[in-house]
Amino acid sequence: MDNSQPITLRQLATLVAKQLQNPLLQNRWVTADLSDVGVKGGHCYLELIEKDDAGATVARIRGMIWANNYSRISANFQAVTGGKIQSGIKVMLCVSVNYHAQYGMSVVINDINPEFTLGDMERRRREILARLKAEGVDNMNKSLAISTPVPQRIAVISSDSAAGYGDFMNQLNNNPRGYKFYTCLFRATMQGRDTSPTIIAALMRIAEHIDLFDCVVIIRGGGATGDLNSFDDYDLANNVAQFPLPIITGIGHERDNTVLDYISWLRVKTPTAAAEWLIAQADKMMNSVEQLSKSVVLNAREYLSSQKEQMAYLSTTIPHTAQSLLDNARATLQRYAISIPANARTRVSTSLASLDHIADTIRSATAQRVAMARLEIERLYSCVEILNPRNTLNRGYALIRKNGKFITSSDQLEPGDEIVTNLKSGTVRSIVKQIKH
Repeated sequence: MDNSQPITLRQLATLVAKQLQNPLLQNRWVTADLSDVGVKGGHCYLELIEKDDAGATVARIRGMIWANNYSRISANFQAVTGGKIQSGIKVMLCVSVNYHAQYGMSVVINDINPEFTLGDMERRRREILARLKAEGVDNMNKSLAISTPVPQRIAVISSDSAAGYGDFMNQLNNNPRGYKFYTCLFRATMQGRDTSPTIIAALMRIAEHIDLFDCVVIIRGGGATGDLNSFDDYDLANNVAQFPLPIITGIGHERDNTVLDYISWLRVKTPTAAAEWLIAQADKMMNSVEQLSKSVVLNAREYLSSQKEQMAYLSTTIPHTAQSLLDNARATLQRYAISIPANARTRVSTSLASLDHIADTIRSATAQRVAMARLEIERLYSCVEILNPRNTLNRGYALIRKNGKFITSSDQLEPGDEIVTNLKSGTVRSIVKQIKH
């Protein structure tokens, strides 16, 4: 063909189309990021893009998946990855280059390899974890010590309309033993591109009032695995790893794992499991208090029992001892009466006098021993009664507790604290309004 002769635009388009029919450009596997994914009339229209290390787009081409292939490709992709074909993911596609005189060049997507996308997700997750480890922040949140054995002041990050948030609150507020938890919801988007920035913003708001909370709970209910990709974000993970309060994550199902699960203080399988963990901490503390109470009662009973046994022993032994002394004295008297017939009257008289004196002495000693024993028993019983908290309450005193702990100083209270006051009869729950030291 003579290149010097002009041709029509349509003829040029035909030449381009023929050149693109090269077998090397048909059914060719390529990797790219997806953008502007949309479905219309059963067909899927999208753009394939490639970015350099700086994030700048270096290549872009239109693509489509015809309806007769889209349902099959989409179903297979979701079955393997747990997510949908959507913008922002990296894929491996089998494409054929196509050129249309009116619409220009595009690619027809014949198939997608979901295993590549699944591997890319895991690769990105590992890269984020490796970066956090290299920066020395991956274990910072895990190494925090929770400020109280029973965390009750909970900052919750979730969507207020999410079923997972409802399950969490229902489980927490309707616990069998009626424990009181104080929660504050910090709303965030839990799916899509806004997930990371809105959760980070929620963490910043919590940090402004950090003294009001014991821990943070980030929860999201179950769903497709692909919907959780937004939690595999470096900026979000970096903020969670360095947050100064322990963070509990309950995201998705038990089978799901995100970067946040690896770097948070505690990972539980679901939002409901997060509530169950908090309730379990209260159960542990209550069981410990109940066990301590039982131990105090048992020790007091054992002490009283031992004292009663001692008193019973003394009351039995003393009369027998006195009787034995009297019997011995009478036997001695009889022996004297028999062995000294010559001085019977004198000796008998002397012996009788001595016997009377001994008897008086024995009676006096016996009475004294019994009185001393009774005084000792009464003293011990008084000690036990004095130590009984009930007597303290009967004298008009009160026992004050906050969060199950006894209060002995006003320094332990702050305005707004809820306290429980035990009186002689009943208990009173109060809110502290003012403190004077």
